[in-house]
Amino acid sequence: MKYAAGLDGGGTKTAVTIVDETGKTVKTSASGAINYNGQDEESVGASLQEIMESIALACGGIENCAEICIGAAGVSNPSVASRLAGHVRGFGYEGGLHIVGDHETALYGAHQKAYGMILIAGTGSIGLGKNEAGQSHRTGGFGHLIDDEGSGYAIGRDLLAAVVQANDGRIPNTVIKELVYGQLGIGSVQDIVGFVYDKLRNKKDIAALAPLLSEACAAGDKAAMRIAEKSAESLLQLVIPVAETLSLQEGSLAMAGSVLLKNGFIRSIFQEKLCSRYPKMECITPKSDASMGAALIALNRLRSE
Repeated sequence: MKYAAGLDGGGTKTAVTIVDETGKTVKTSASGAINYNGQDEESVGASLQEIMESIALACGGIENCAEICIGAAGVSNPSVASRLAGHVRGFGYEGGLHIVGDHETALYGAHQKAYGMILIAGTGSIGLGKNEAGQSHRTGGFGHLIDDEGSGYAIGRDLLAAVVQANDGRIPNTVIKELVYGQLGIGSVQDIVGFVYDKLRNKKDIAALAPLLSEACAAGDKAAMRIAEKSAESLLQLVIPVAETLSLQEGSLAMAGSVLLKNGFIRSIFQEKLCSRYPKMECITPKSDASMGAALIALNRLRSE
């Protein structure tokens, strides 16, 4: 029996799915992050060692794993892919190794096939599509400093902006202020400035505020509803170029990420906008996760050998 393994290298953990040559799931597990954007070389190496040992155990020896597919952030940088490959090969793995962007494995997992569209709005945001002709198009995903519109980070930033704007009178008072103060354990705009510009602060700390938007929207807060509207419109703009470039106006769009899956206000506004633009486009929730998507990519490569 030969096996295939898929890795989804997220920001805080790596999800692993192993399937046998018939497609049956043999094992799923989680390990440490393998993302070079947030981890050092030693930490990535330790996580990959744990993962490779787990794969070897599940397959009755690493030589029985014929294909591994890794979906990870930042692999458009050739050095990232080569460093990951170096670690994997360093553990004695000689089988097929395929390293792709984590959005590609998410697309495959969402549709359980190579084509379709996916919109991911979590800490960051990105759109991706592939059509049956083999063409692909990506939108967004260029990081929080210049992009990631409609994401959890963008929402968190806009919530903080609403607090300071209400404080100085640019917008009316908003319930967002007390929600933000409560979550951060602070009591003034000066504290917000200290929080945001702390050198130890990262984008995940800002994105962690995003769930407060649902509560503020439920209270009917106008500033919150404007943020939800802005987020939904930004996410729609990620879909339009994908649908138009690939002629998928009547295709299937998988919605993924905490913003779309957990914020009912944004999801509702987004779907309304999408339906108005593309009445025949179908919105779906992902059929499986990105680690399964990676495993399916690996399995297809195994079967084509």
